[in-house]
Amino acid sequence: MQQNTITEQMTQAGQKIEHDSFAIVDQEVGTHHYSVDEWNIVRRMIHATADFEFNGLTRFHPDSVSAGLSAISLGANIVADVEMICVGLSKPRLSHFGVSTHHFISDADVITQAKAENSTRAVQAMRKAQRLGLLQNSIVAVGNAPTALLEVIRMINEENLRPALIVGMPVGFVSAAESKTETALLNDIPWIVTEGRKGGSTLVVAAIHALLALAEQANK
Repeated sequence: MQQNTITEQMTQAGQKIEHDSFAIVDQEVGTHHYSVDEWNIVRRMIHATADFEFNGLTRFHPDSVSAGLSAISLGANIVADVEMICVGLSKPRLSHFGVSTHHFISDADVITQAKAENSTRAVQAMRKAQRLGLLQNSIVAVGNAPTALLEVIRMINEENLRPALIVGMPVGFVSAAESKTETALLNDIPWIVTEGRKGGSTLVVAAIHALLALAEQANK
C-alpha cells in the first residue's frame, strides 16, 4: 500500500511520532467491533484525545464512510458550528480535494437574529448556511452546539435538506447526548456520532482528517 503524502505530517519526525502513536493505540485498545475504515477514524479520535472510551462511544451509519469519501472527492463544503473546527482542519489537505469550510456563528446578522428570536447563534448560523445553499450535499460538522445539530435534523425532516454526511459530536450537558441520539435515528442521511456527553471540536477535526486520509488512499 502506497504511503499518503498530502494527508501526512509535513516532516519525517512528525510522521514517525504520529505513526508510533497510532501503533500504541492499536496495541492498547484491546478488541473493537469497527471495520478497517471505521477504525482508522476512531483511532485518530483516540489519538487526538488519549481517551480510549471512544472505542465504543463512536457510532457509524452503515453508509457514513463511503458517503464521506464521496463528498470529499466531489469537493463538498464543510459547514461547521464553530470556528474552532475550521481552524483545526488542515488547509493544504482540504485544498488538495477542493473542499471549503464555512462557519457563521459570530456573524453580526446571526447574533442579531438569535437575539430577536430568543434562539441560539448556532441555530441561526445553520439557517444562514441553508439560505446560502451551503448545507445541501455538504459535510455538516458539529462539535460544540447541540442546537446546531437539532436544527439540521429539523431541516432534514421539514425542509428536505440532504447533507452528504453529518459528523455530530457536540460536547456538554444540555441536549448534547439527546441531539446525537436524534441524529442516529436518521436512516437516509449518513452520520458519525459519539454517544453521551463526550464530544468536542477536536474529535470532529480528527474524524474529518481521517476521512481525508482515507480519501487520499482511495485515489491512489
